[in-house]
Amino acid sequence: MDEARFLAACGQALEDNRRAGIGTLGEKTLHAALKRYFEPDEHFREVAVGRYVADIMSPGGIIEIQTAGFGRLREKLSFFLEHYPVTVVYPVAGLKWLISMSGEGELSKRRKSPKAGGAWELLIELYSIREHLQIPGLSFCVPVLEVEEYRLRDGKGRRGYTRFERMPIRLMEEIWVRGPKDLPLLMPPGLPGEFTAKEFRTCGGFSNMQGSLALSAARALGAVEMIGKKGRAYLYRQVRA
Repeated sequence: MDEARFLAACGQALEDNRRAGIGTLGEKTLHAALKRYFEPDEHFREVAVGRYVADIMSPGGIIEIQTAGFGRLREKLSFFLEHYPVTVVYPVAGLKWLISMSGEGELSKRRKSPKAGGAWELLIELYSIREHLQIPGLSFCVPVLEVEEYRLRDGKGRRGYTRFERMPIRLMEEIWVRGPKDLPLLMPPGLPGEFTAKEFRTCGGFSNMQGSLALSAARALGAVEMIGKKGRAYLYRQVRA
């Protein structure tokens, strides 16, 4: 982890977007900053690999930065893993500041989000690529960030807001999962030795659907196993490497 290099990468990404006149393209600034952080040499970024383009392709392998929607990664990942080791980078907000913007461009005072995220959020996305999780050469990195999240008050989306940009402020932590010994790093905090699906959801702050996807992904990873029942509920435990 190199916080100074991360801040420099964020500054360069912001400057590039200002020059291009881009400010409302979803995750663009965050994605661009992470590409610069993980690979400072632009010659190794946006490299054609077969019929696909890798975010980063260097002698160490391929790095794909995915801020959401792992489903779109499936075909590319299948091809890449046949030939190269692949690291998938998935950023999460460990500390989030919310800022809303009116249609006229007026910004609200920023407020702190009550939700603190962590590496366990990756499990929700891993469900979409669960068939790839046991393929050798696949690893993950979860940068835990402090971010400012800008939301447009447009009457759409959840509660009338649409998220249009996440601006990274600080790199708080990097979680690397390179093998079975690292899988406990993806488990929700406070998870007991034996737990039900409901307890898993509660510890991770997941909705019912998110909890179901995350638990299924944890089982596909080999991080969690079913061991019986507790009343009517299935009982699980972590698998120790």
